[in-house]
Parts: sequence; C-alpha cells; structure tokens
Amino acid sequence: MKLTSSISGVAALLAACLPVLCLAQTPADAVRSYIEAARAFAGADHAFVFGRLCETPIKAVNAAPVTDEVPGALPVIDAAREWYAEPAKVFDDLFFLGQTAFSVWGLRTSEGIILVDAIFDYSVEAEVVDGLRKLGIDPSEIRYVIISHAHADHSGGAAFLQKLGARIVMSEVDWELYESSNDTEKATRDIVATDGFTITLGGANVKTYLTPGHTHGTLSTLLPVHDNGVPHLAAIWGGTLFNFRDAPDDPRDLRLRDYAQSAVHFQAITAIAGADVLLSNHTAYDGTTVKLPLLQQRQAGSPHPYVIGQDAVNRYLKVAESCAIAARIAEASGL
Repeated sequence: MKLTSSISGVAALLAACLPVLCLAQTPADAVRSYIEAARAFAGADHAFVFGRLCETPIKAVNAAPVTDEVPGALPVIDAAREWYAEPAKVFDDLFFLGQTAFSVWGLRTSEGIILVDAIFDYSVEAEVVDGLRKLGIDPSEIRYVIISHAHADHSGGAAFLQKLGARIVMSEVDWELYESSNDTEKATRDIVATDGFTITLGGANVKTYLTPGHTHGTLSTLLPVHDNGVPHLAAIWGGTLFNFRDAPDDPRDLRLRDYAQSAVHFQAITAIAGADVLLSNHTAYDGTTVKLPLLQQRQAGSPHPYVIGQDAVNRYLKVAESCAIAARIAEASGL
C-alpha cells in the first residue's frame, strides 16, 4: 500500500494500527500514542535509543521530550578524533573488536572466527587484526565476516579482511549498494545471505535475517554465546536509525513501513529463539560504552551486564517498531 499525505492515505494507515491505539481521533493523536507506547517499552534501559528513533515524531507533535536524566547516560564521543578502542573479551567466545562508536563482534569457535561487521578501512587493521593479537588470538582464524549493511562504517574494512582469507557475507541488495559506492577498494562478491541464512562453524550456528529499513538489505544476526559455560543467545539489530539517503527517490513512508515490519519480524525470531542478549553495531545503542567498563569490574557470580533477558530484547525492538510507526504517520499526514 503506497501512502501519501492525503486524508485517505492517513486513514488507511490508522486503520492498520494497533487496536488499543486506534482510539486516537487524529493523526497527531496517533503519533503521540505511538510515541508514548515507545517510551513505555524503552523504560530507563532503552531510553537512549528511544530518544534517537522517536526524535522526529516527538518534534512533529510537540510531545514530551526525552529526559536528560537517564541512568547510565552515554558519553558523547567524537568518533573522528577519538576512534581507537581497546579489544575486550565479552563472553567466553565473543569479543568486542570495534572503535569507540562503531562495533565489530567476533565469535570464536573451534574452527575459526565469525565477525559481524568490518568498520572502516582506516581502522580495521588496528582494531580487528591487532585487537585479536592483543587478545592472544591469531587473526588468520577469521573465516567469515557478516556485513550488517553496506555503509562504510560497517563495510569499509571488508576488502582488507577478504585479503586475509575471510569470506564476506551480505544480502543481495546490499552487495549492489556496496558495489555502487565510492569506496576506493572493495571486496569481490562472495556469499549472498538470505532470510534465515545459517553459517555453521565449529558447532556454532549463526543465523542472519533480512530486516530492510535502514538499508534495503540490512541483515540482523543471532549469535550463540557462553558466559562461564552457560549458553546465551545474542541478537544484533542490523540498522538502528532511520535512513533515507541510499534511495532518495523511494517514498519515505515506504522505508518506514519496511523498518517497522522488520522490527516485528525480528521480534518474532528473537522471541522464538529465546535471545536474551542485545548487541548493536554502534556502541551507544546497546550501551557498550557503559557495559564494557561494568564488565571489567564484574565480580565472580554477579550478573553479566549484557545479559538483559528476553523481555528487554523484545522491548528494544518494540521501541524500534513503535517509533517507526509514529514517524510514518507523521510523514504521511504532513505533520
């Protein structure tokens, strides 16, 4: 269904909203309802993501802003100047190998390493290759690199890692986006991921899912991890913020529709699979800037800061869904 700013288009969108929110009488009321639903889903633990995703609809209807008094508020990082971050062991078999603002996650199995994302071309050697060496791991163990989406902050290092022998994984649509970009050096097309695509390595099954919205071919990932031998399942939402740059001719409301539908799709997947860990490819969105220091201070037997539980993972994705619907109604109604 293609929506416009016409009354009939807005009415059609409101007719598809959640029953409890369809009591709203106007588009502005509906936007406010979805904003408040997102705020409730966010609570204190997902307040930062709520503020970023719902920022535009909040301004459109002059809703209550996000409070500045957020527990564990994230520091502002100048990623261009202060980009280097130390590598860190996060779980028995999962490592943080990213920058201050951009993440790379490395899952180590008995047969090699699967990376999620490749950050920038200028930083990938220092953060990923040298980072593994700092952790006492040979970078030649890298077997696969899953690219969440084909923006340079996540795909820029793909060519470098491919030269080391890694196989690069992207969706079909994002391979096309990657190949049409202006990066000076690119990986050659390798593995094309589909919805439910599985990489099996060393007994670990890593699954990718198509979650278009941030780009048309964004991938979200499930990673099996262990904490002192106890199994957990980590979910990585592949593209957090709304993005309209890659396809400026696309109607914005359709990009927001895809985003909301993808959030629902991944909610179902994570719920069925039992994901209880949430990770992001940006350190601010999953609280890595706060959780890594907490992890370093963790005492034996105390909770793992990244294990947030299935309900909290679901609420994060409900924030994404609700803010996308709020933004779409605001877009369609011209607010």
